[in-house]
Amino acid sequence: MKRKKYDLTALKKRTFQVIEVGYMEDEMSRLYDIINVLAIVVNLLASVLMTFAGVRERFEGALLLVESVTVLFFAADYVLRVFTAEYKYPDRKPGRAALSYMVSFAGIVDLLSFLPYYLPIFFPAGAVAFRMFRIIRIFRLFRINAYYDSLNVITEVIVAKKQQLLSSVFIIMVLMLASSLAMYSLENPAQPEVFSNAFSGIWWAASTLLTVGYGDIYPVTAGGQFLGMVIAFLGVGVVAIPTGIISAGFVEQYQKLSASGRILEEQELQFIRVPVKAKDAWAGLAVSELPLPKGAVCGLIQRDNEILMPERELELEPGDKVLIFAESIRDAYSHALKKITLTETNPWCGTRIRDLDISRLTYIVAVRRNGHTIIPKEDLTIKAGDTVFLYSRTHLPEAEEITI
Repeated sequence: MKRKKYDLTALKKRTFQVIEVGYMEDEMSRLYDIINVLAIVVNLLASVLMTFAGVRERFEGALLLVESVTVLFFAADYVLRVFTAEYKYPDRKPGRAALSYMVSFAGIVDLLSFLPYYLPIFFPAGAVAFRMFRIIRIFRLFRINAYYDSLNVITEVIVAKKQQLLSSVFIIMVLMLASSLAMYSLENPAQPEVFSNAFSGIWWAASTLLTVGYGDIYPVTAGGQFLGMVIAFLGVGVVAIPTGIISAGFVEQYQKLSASGRILEEQELQFIRVPVKAKDAWAGLAVSELPLPKGAVCGLIQRDNEILMPERELELEPGDKVLIFAESIRDAYSHALKKITLTETNPWCGTRIRDLDISRLTYIVAVRRNGHTIIPKEDLTIKAGDTVFLYSRTHLPEAEEITI
């Protein structure tokens, strides 16, 4: 019985590793990533081609087959993500973790990517309405952001500048309403059927402020035309506000990425793990007494579930695992660990690990602070003076473990 439970846990954990963003060393996960992206692109391409009458007449059967296969993949992907949600939210119980995923933005988009396709089977009367919901599949394109760091910058900029963007939208809405009220006061006597109330000028204000200018509604009085020119000039500046915010966000984000490489002091290291057994000569020795070769340094000591710093007087006990650091070897780059010491001006200072500007191929395996080593968690805030150990080539199944 225990064997079956262990196998199910291992299967669930491995499934999570495969369906999440893959790593170069994990061929199965990378293959799944490629299939996922292709399914999204092919599904949307088929939806677009179905709108062309000539293409639909000739290839309707093939396009419907493509749609059914990709939608089936979306459904299977959703089930697997619910099944493995406890690893996505490790601090929650399995049931709450699954619920957290299902009510998240990604979970809702994943659900609506396939559910409207199957609902007409059970509710034929609502087939037309359900088909309209299929357009939500386009939001699955946001999943591609997870596979490419350059695309992630877009999301990061929007999230980082959301307050400024909301403020600019608020300014646009206020100016639009004020323009509509002012134009109503000036134009209602001359065009009562066009500007019939305070809100009838909203369409005109929107098209003018956003520099579209359809011309279906326009002022005819001298005062209204003058106000229209003023609002048209204001519209140029209003549209430039969110554009400038996003542009500045991109520049700031890329400056942070480049500054991280300039400000941080890096040292490439090689490491090995040496387990200490009861009969070993190292058992009972202090760190300062270890017979290490020249160029090798005792970096960390794992004792049960704790990480200990190698103080000179610390004695090794049976069961300890000693991590020994040495100089990096060029042809063994895939095993390189980077030791990074943060300065006061480092953009990482004051930032939680989950918000750091690091590649998805990089893992933080340990943080050394004030002589103590901290196991990195997503909510851990990095501070100036911290020494961060980064490992960027091997997939670590759990953030709390240091895998050698």
